[in-house]
Amino acid sequence: MRYARAAVTNVRPRALLILLLSAVGTADAAVSMDQAVRLVEQRFHARVVKAEMQKDNGHVVYVLRLLSEATGKVWTVRVDAASGSVQ
Repeated sequence: MRYARAAVTNVRPRALLILLLSAVGTADAAVSMDQAVRLVEQRFHARVVKAEMQKDNGHVVYVLRLLSEATGKVWTVRVDAASGSVQ
């Protein structure tokens, strides 16, 4: 048990949070909804204002609505939960 505690105390809090949140996602998802939100917010420099999970024939996709505060533009992207690819 000492080894497990030592390993956890040496992990940065943000890394530990990401690890815990990714474990909470769907069982077949390689990318959690939280990871998908951070991914698109960083990629598009916009804020996610709505997030939904959809299943198409058992395939999980996150549908995220973004708002660019700089331009006021609103748009939707889809993130494949299995691969993390953005559509």
